[in-house]
Amino acid sequence: MFNHKINQLYIKIYIVIYIEDNMKKEFPTIKNMVVSVEFSDRIDLNDISRRLENTEYEPEQFPGLTYKVKNPKATALIFSSGKMNCTGTRSMEDTHRVIKYILRKLKGLGVKIKKPKIVVQNIVSTASLEGRVNLDKIAFELENSEYEPEQFPGLVFRMKNPKIAFLIFSSGKIVETGARDTKMMNDAFRKLNIELKRIGAFKKP
Repeated sequence: MFNHKINQLYIKIYIVIYIEDNMKKEFPTIKNMVVSVEFSDRIDLNDISRRLENTEYEPEQFPGLTYKVKNPKATALIFSSGKMNCTGTRSMEDTHRVIKYILRKLKGLGVKIKKPKIVVQNIVSTASLEGRVNLDKIAFELENSEYEPEQFPGLVFRMKNPKIAFLIFSSGKIVETGARDTKMMNDAFRKLNIELKRIGAFKKP
């Protein structure tokens, strides 16, 4: 259920990111990080929702408590198991700041906090390729690509190694998702450029 909720979030931000990212960049720029954190054995979400501001908890609809942090801007989904998922940050520095802030708040409410185990689950980033691309050619030449221009103007390409998904537009702008760290993100972007050159997907100026 959590993955479904996160996927819906990605679909909403893809269009915003595509419009927002107008500058050509050598490497991808992080737009969103999804991080899981294990920090306690058991917590009472009903109690937390009553005592902590900026929270939403409707257990009949979703088992997690939603907690919104304003600075840095982020959203945490906190579960009674003592685990949470944070999304919305754009760097590991901001991610650690958000986690530290939330755990301090929970500790102040009497929650027993253990040393947190932090795992990056996904990095969503944007970038511009070296030029405009022929999406029909990419769809024909590259396996694991999906392109249905009648439904959506972007092509989805799923790279196997590293395991990354790209949303590619004819303008050369892309959205990259699936990376666990910046090295994986940058390596996949470089590999994509090489593959597109190999098949002659770039349009002449």
